[in-house]
Amino acid sequence: MYPKQLLPLAGEQTMLQATALRIRGLDGAANHCLVVSNENHRFSVAEQLNAIAMRASIILEPEGRNTAPAVALAALQAAIDDPDTLLLVMPADHVIKDVDAFQAAVLRGTEAANAGQLVTFGIVPTAPETGYGYIRAAANDSGAVSVEEFVEKPNAETAQAYLDSGDYYWNSGMFLFKASAYLEELGRLEPEMHDACRRAMAQKTVDGDFVRPDLETFLSCPSDSIDYAVMEKSDNAAMIPLDAGWSDVGSWSALQDVTPADGDGNALNGDVLVHDCKRAFVQAESRLVAAVGLEDVIIVETKDSVLVANRHKSQDVKELVNQLVAGDRPERHLHRQVFR
Repeated sequence: MYPKQLLPLAGEQTMLQATALRIRGLDGAANHCLVVSNENHRFSVAEQLNAIAMRASIILEPEGRNTAPAVALAALQAAIDDPDTLLLVMPADHVIKDVDAFQAAVLRGTEAANAGQLVTFGIVPTAPETGYGYIRAAANDSGAVSVEEFVEKPNAETAQAYLDSGDYYWNSGMFLFKASAYLEELGRLEPEMHDACRRAMAQKTVDGDFVRPDLETFLSCPSDSIDYAVMEKSDNAAMIPLDAGWSDVGSWSALQDVTPADGDGNALNGDVLVHDCKRAFVQAESRLVAAVGLEDVIIVETKDSVLVANRHKSQDVKELVNQLVAGDRPERHLHRQVFR
């Protein structure tokens, strides 16, 4: 399966390339990044970064263990040269329309990060979104503020109250901190996870740009997100407000929201013809797709399959994935096109 991070879903560049290019022009940011990926996509990752002249060390997770261990592997690798180097942690499936505003927010966070704080970026909310976690913190346009609380995804009524209060921000999942600060806090809060990552990297093998942590050691590592394992428990978390046209593209409807639309609200990619359609998202990869008289639909055509969904039910696509898994469908493993 080809992940969305390696596809050009929101522009000419793939989402990975767009993410890497966001650091260009930042003070002290060289054309080099650390990427945590899995083994199957290592050559695609390397090729895509090479295409934009971005040097990278690619850490290959032996098995997914969520974001806290992934960031620990990156921190341990970065700490080889300088334990106090600043890490800007960015998921590779986000859309940020205003890169200048994003870079300005990063620069505002460097003072707190250099002082040892774990900085996160809180998105200024534009709607009572129920699909995001929230951060409660006092507004501040000049620098980082202390995080008062991380809260789970709310229901619609609670999300509206958060929006009305002005004290809550969407949790972006992006961070800025010294490698040493993150590792110290991880060791204090999750010593088993810290130890497993440290030992796995101590026994790593290096093959050109590819860094492979030790398999058996890493498999003993607990799985948890950076929010649950570290940020929500830490008394050293700070937040920078960010208003830069951000979306995590967590669903097809979210992708529709960041794709340019015609006068009827239709967002069309590929060889697509529509008539009498409104607020439709249609993406064609390998053939002509034609739609007539449809509203609020999502149509995605690939070489392997076609998805048709109501825009307001796009989050339920995961239920279809569960059916594929339960039925052990060959589409999960075999594809008409593979990347090597």
